[in-house]
Amino acid sequence: MARFIDIHPDNPQQRAVDQAVDLIRQGGLLAFPTDSGYALGAQIGNAGALDRIRAIRQLDDKHHFTLICHDFSQLGQFVHVDNAVFRAIKSATPGPYTFILPATREVPKRLLHPKKKTVGARIPDHAVTQAIVAALGEPILTSTLILPGQDEAMVDAWTIKETLDHDVEAVVDSGEVSPSPTTVVDFLDGVAEIVREGAGDTSPFA
Repeated sequence: MARFIDIHPDNPQQRAVDQAVDLIRQGGLLAFPTDSGYALGAQIGNAGALDRIRAIRQLDDKHHFTLICHDFSQLGQFVHVDNAVFRAIKSATPGPYTFILPATREVPKRLLHPKKKTVGARIPDHAVTQAIVAALGEPILTSTLILPGQDEAMVDAWTIKETLDHDVEAVVDSGEVSPSPTTVVDFLDGVAEIVREGAGDTSPFA
């Protein structure tokens, strides 16, 4: 059965944050809130958790996984960002955006799109997410918690626990969040291409 971890949405308690981080470090799969619905998260090198996320969401190998980063310094270690792209991303973060970018060698090959060698990266505007990734000290491997046949992310911790009680090790509860998924912007060729319109305003990338 999944553990339940209560974390204050505005002032995350360090003890509770550390519980979530310890679970990730021990190889667990965590359901946690972001600024655009809940996400499934694990340690970046955890191959087993990656397979579990694929199974829960019924994803193929062309799905872009996302690295949630604490700040631009961390993001720059895992994706290649030139000056023009940096300015565009900087103006929109933190926020509900996922950016598809060429990955650096720091990213395990199994996380990459098989043909494009890209990965998603984002810096969310959510205190709990930020606290967890900061305490972890590295990006969290994530995928938005959208179940097969659904169009929106799950938003209620108790519903998630009931649904995925035997599929995840813990669920973080910080109150309900927006069900709208992130806006996805592909920067593979250095020019913004809107892949999915979500919670983030697309006008800066039009």
